[in-house]
Amino acid sequence: MVAGAGFINLFLKPAFKQQAVNRILQAGARYGTIALGQKKRLQVEFVSANPTGPLHVGHGRGAAYGASLANVLAAAGFDVAREYYVNDAGRQTDILALSTWLRYLELCGVPVDFPGNAYQGAYVRQMARAIFAQHRDQFRHGVTAATFQTALAEPDEELRLDRLIELARRQLGGDYATIHDFALNEQLEDCRSDLAEFGVTFDQWFSERSLHDSGLVERAVRTLEERGHVYHEDGAKWFRSSAYGDEKDRVVQRENGQYTYFASDIAYHLNKFERGFDLVIDVWGADHHGYTARVKGALAALGLNAEQLTIAMVQFAALYRNGRKVSMSTRAGEFVTLRELRQEVGDDAARFFYVLRRSDQHLDFDLDLAKSRSVENPVYYVQYAHARVCSVLEQWGGDAASLAAADTVALGTEQELALLARLIEYPEAVENAARELSPHLVAFYLRELAGEFHSYYKATRILVEEEGVKRARLALAAAVRQVLRNGLALLGVSAPERM
Repeated sequence: MVAGAGFINLFLKPAFKQQAVNRILQAGARYGTIALGQKKRLQVEFVSANPTGPLHVGHGRGAAYGASLANVLAAAGFDVAREYYVNDAGRQTDILALSTWLRYLELCGVPVDFPGNAYQGAYVRQMARAIFAQHRDQFRHGVTAATFQTALAEPDEELRLDRLIELARRQLGGDYATIHDFALNEQLEDCRSDLAEFGVTFDQWFSERSLHDSGLVERAVRTLEERGHVYHEDGAKWFRSSAYGDEKDRVVQRENGQYTYFASDIAYHLNKFERGFDLVIDVWGADHHGYTARVKGALAALGLNAEQLTIAMVQFAALYRNGRKVSMSTRAGEFVTLRELRQEVGDDAARFFYVLRRSDQHLDFDLDLAKSRSVENPVYYVQYAHARVCSVLEQWGGDAASLAAADTVALGTEQELALLARLIEYPEAVENAARELSPHLVAFYLRELAGEFHSYYKATRILVEEEGVKRARLALAAAVRQVLRNGLALLGVSAPERM
C-alpha cells in the first residue's frame, strides 16, 4: 500500500510474527546479534580515571556506559577490545604520593601543615598507616616541620604543591619511587576490584608511563615537528592545533624538556592505530569536550584518518539522597564512592540507572527510586517480567526446551500480535544502539517489552486447559524471557528467576 508523500507501509502477516517465537527460542542467546560491524577491529577505551582515589559515582556512569556500549557493539558484529588508560606518569599521581608521604610524616611525629588542595580522603591516611606499620620512620629522612617552611610560603596553591613535590623528591631520593608506586598500585588495585565487582572488565590496562619508556612520546612529537606542525616559542614546543579547529595552539614539550599530558595523549592515540584497530572510541567525561579538536587534529597531522576516532561524551551524574543533592570533591575527600553506591542500591540498579539516558545528557541518580521494589523502578520492572515468566514455566513443569518447536498459530489476539511485533524489533534496537553509540535505546526497549508483557500477563491466562493454546502462550512467554535476558546481559544486569 502506498501512503501519502511517497511512503510505503509494509504489514507483516500474522504467520511471520508467530514464527518469530520459534526463531527466538532456537537462536537463544544469539538472538539479536547482527553483522553490522563485519568483524572490524574496534577499541573502546573508557573510565581511565586517574588512579588517585576510589572511583566515585561520576566514574560509575562512564564505566556502565562504556561496558554496555562495548557489549552492544560486540553484539552488532564488531571485534571489540576494551581498554583502560592508566595515567601513571602525570602530576596527579605525584600529588597522591606527596599526600601519602605527608600523612605518613604525621605518624612519625612531624607536624605538617597539610595543603588544602592535596588529597584529603581517609584512603590517604589508610595508605600512610600501612607504610608506617611496615617501615616505621624509614621514609622520614630527617625531615622536620622546618623543612617545609619555604615551600609552604608559596602563595599560589598549585605552585605550592609543585614545590612540595620537588621537596619530596629531593628528600626521599630513590625512596620517592617506593612511596609513589605503593600509593599508585594501591589505588589501581582498588579500582580494578571495584570495577570487576561491578561487572566491568578490560582486555588491556595500558600504562601511560610505557609511552615514555618506549620513546613513543618523543617519536610522536618529532614526527609532528618533521611534518611542519610544531613550532618553538619561549623555549617550548607548540603543536599548531588551531589549524585543526582548536581555540589555540598547545604545548607538547615544556621549556624544561618535559612532555605535556597532551603529548602523551597524541602518542597513545598513535599507538592505538599502530596496533591495527580499524575504529577507536574514546569515552570521555564532558569536561574533556575541548580536547576533541586537538586530539583529532594531531591524528590528521600525523597522516592518520581522524574520522576513525569517535569521542563519546559522558555527562556527570548527580546523586540525590532523600531529595537532596550530594556534593562531591575528589581532592577534599567529599564524595560518594562507586562502591558505596553499589552497596546501597545493588549492582543491577546502578548499571541500569546509569544507562537510562543518553550519555551526553545530565543524569540525576535517585537513590530512593533505585532501591524501591515498585513498578516505578525501571530495573525492578524489567527484572520482574523475567521472573514472572520463570514462575509460569515452573508452574507448568514441562520441558522448556521443547517450546522452541511449539506450534504458535494460536497466537492471534491483538495483544499477542503486538507482543510478537515487539520481539521482532529487538535486533533493530541493538542495531540502532550500536549505530548511535546509545545503549540507553536497549534499556528503553526492555522497559517497553516488559510493560507489554505485564499487560498481557494480567489480561491473559497462559496455563489454559487447551494444550495447543497453552504451549503457544508458553512459547511466547519463553521468547519474552529470552529477549529480556539477552538485553539485560548487554547492559550488564542480571536476569533473576525469582523476586
